[in-house]
Amino acid sequence: MLSFPRNLKYAKTHEWARREDKKVVVGITEYAQKELSDVVFVEFPEIGQEVKKGRPCAVVESVKAAFDIYAPISGKVVEVNKQLETNPALINTSPYESGWFFAIVPSDVNELSELYDSEKYETLLQESANG
Repeated sequence: MLSFPRNLKYAKTHEWARREDKKVVVGITEYAQKELSDVVFVEFPEIGQEVKKGRPCAVVESVKAAFDIYAPISGKVVEVNKQLETNPALINTSPYESGWFFAIVPSDVNELSELYDSEKYETLLQESANG
């Protein structure tokens, strides 16, 4: 059974966002990491890079293929998860904790309210599974 922590916001492209003071931490959902299977590499955005909501800003590679990671909100990248450079499997084992990708300072914090809550995200997955 997949988990969808209530303290996170979710994008339809399967990224999650967690507000921590002035920054927002971003990762991919448990559903996304299961679809990817074994993650082997992450290409981060540059620190200081401006990212735009809904635009690709990072890449994750698995044994299956490479996939774009989209910015769930707009802002400036202030941190990347260096642990993933040597241990990208953290994305598979701990997608909501140790497997986060990067943190941004939002240019418009109100964009967070445009993301899904856990219940709406779960409904989105159920609807897409049912075709």
